[in-house]
Amino acid sequence: MTITPAQPPGPHRPPSGQADFDAHVRAMTAWHFDDRTGSPFWLARRAQLGFDPLTDVTGAADLVRFPDVSRELRTTPAADLIPRGAAPGQVFRVYESGGTTGAPKRIVDGAYRSRMGVWTRQRLTDHGVPETGDWLHLGPTGPHVVAFDTSRYAEPAGGLCYTVDLDPRWVKRLLGSGRQQEADDYIDHLLDQAREILLSQPVRVLSTTPPLIEAICARPDLYELVASRIEAVIWAGTSFSPESLRLVQEDFFPTARLVGIYGNSLMGVAPQRVRTPEDTHPCVFEPFAETTRLDLVDEDGRQVGYGERGRVRVNLVSEEMFLPNVLERDTAVRVRPSSDGGVDGLAEVASVATYEDADVVEGVY
Repeated sequence: MTITPAQPPGPHRPPSGQADFDAHVRAMTAWHFDDRTGSPFWLARRAQLGFDPLTDVTGAADLVRFPDVSRELRTTPAADLIPRGAAPGQVFRVYESGGTTGAPKRIVDGAYRSRMGVWTRQRLTDHGVPETGDWLHLGPTGPHVVAFDTSRYAEPAGGLCYTVDLDPRWVKRLLGSGRQQEADDYIDHLLDQAREILLSQPVRVLSTTPPLIEAICARPDLYELVASRIEAVIWAGTSFSPESLRLVQEDFFPTARLVGIYGNSLMGVAPQRVRTPEDTHPCVFEPFAETTRLDLVDEDGRQVGYGERGRVRVNLVSEEMFLPNVLERDTAVRVRPSSDGGVDGLAEVASVATYEDADVVEGVY
């Protein structure tokens, strides 16, 4: 269900071109800062911005004028994020960030992630991921959004999605306190559960994280099971070095499709694009152009050049959530748009050492 505004301008679904995205930014800014349709969260901040978003925002370039409010999502009541113009009876879900660098941040979702999910599923199909069959998600479930997204990838052709729940906060607490053996025991516990599902259910697609893929490869009984039955492996959650990526694809799973998805609760997802002849990186991510723009910036906030590494800056502009100018914990290499897309790609994503005054521990997610 999409949001129906009290009166125009209201939400629409723009193509990926920059001019259309500028128009989308104008419409969504008008939506989020109109007293009749905006959320309590943004309406309460309008007078503090130092500019008038209803008249001074003309396109995506103006999103940097907004403050990065992502820290406030740790304590803001989630209900304050819901726009007043939401259609009566519209169901919203609350999702949390990993919470590994402090208290978790929360977002709400009513429709835009569903549209993002349909687009992502088509991207996966373009990579050769089976269109039918069951999935196994070996990774976080609630309150994280990744399991919900994964279940939607399995749904279009009637596939079932099995889950083995991973608590990334617990793993990172173990690793942060030097309790490596307990972390290893927990990973074995997860792999044991995955093995039982793979032995008894006709799973064709595995969704998990790079560290857990490496753990599977190091365990012969489980590796043989995955290598013989799984036709596609979807990885997300932590970084995967180009060297490790090539090793897993060429040596461990040469007959399976290996596809990466970059993302988080705040920005949504940026699946791996189909490789172009010009791509020198084994994996290039592209975001959902309808709602999301990812910039790679230097320490002064200026966009880096193609082939250069920069910090990921997120602009999420949707009916339900407006999150401009959010500086993420990751860095990446900026890649030119593909021939069939209008947005920059990202490659070789890696976490910074510290984020918001906390050490970053990737763990298994």
